[in-house]
Amino acid sequence: MPGPEPSTAAEQRFSVNLSILFTELPLLERPAAAAAAGFSAVELWWPWADSPTPEPSALGALKKAVEDAGVRLTGLNFYAGQLPGPDRGALSVPGAESERFRANIEVAAGFAESLGCTALNALYGNRVDGVDPAEQDALALENLALAARAADRIGAVLLIEALNEPESPRYPLVSAPAAVEVVDRVNAATGLGNARFLMDLYHLSMNGEDLPSVIERYTPKTGHVQIADNPGRGAPGTGSLPLADLLDGLRKAGYDGWVGLEYKAGDRPGADAFGWLPAEQRAAR
Repeated sequence: MPGPEPSTAAEQRFSVNLSILFTELPLLERPAAAAAAGFSAVELWWPWADSPTPEPSALGALKKAVEDAGVRLTGLNFYAGQLPGPDRGALSVPGAESERFRANIEVAAGFAESLGCTALNALYGNRVDGVDPAEQDALALENLALAARAADRIGAVLLIEALNEPESPRYPLVSAPAAVEVVDRVNAATGLGNARFLMDLYHLSMNGEDLPSVIERYTPKTGHVQIADNPGRGAPGTGSLPLADLLDGLRKAGYDGWVGLEYKAGDRPGADAFGWLPAEQRAAR
């Protein structure tokens, strides 16, 4: 099945997620690889899963790699625990993980600011055995408010993402309404209005949601979009999602932000995972 039609793709601004694509390369080589593939924008999960506060030299090396490649960093996750791995965020997990998230807030915001990145994603975290969900939700709101204020100081939005229940059964935000409810709660708590929904069409489709309805209802509250086909989380055209129609629906609903390519290349090198998108449509115009 083909990917989005060129006419649709030409009206989108795509960014390559370097935490799931080009992973056959060392982190510092991935920005240049994305540029060599024709892209001008990249995004990242928090690159140091073991450290919310890496050495300044590590931050500086990644900043230099992004700048030297001539690409723009359009999205960055806050520290989210072991991701990829069993964790799905840290901010609602009491104790050490919450403290790591808090320690990371200013580090991540500072790094984002240094590269002109204006979107920071805060993964909520899994439910913990023996802990009252209400206690986790109260901690989450406290930490998300801190993150929203840090994002606001650098002119950024705070993104809150729904994941999918089959792959993340302990993650509480496994629907668009659940994530948007948290967005509204954070905005009410801070008064800043900079919390936004991260609409990942793969995760929402895995949850069986009505994607055209989600787009119609929640595009005004959406700060970022990510795509992968389903089943398989591969490139557009490898599954059965009507991504061309969905992207067109987003555009018609008023979304003009970045579309993150957060899909798996399979057993191919990252450079070979973009055949669905004509080369002349990869760089943002």
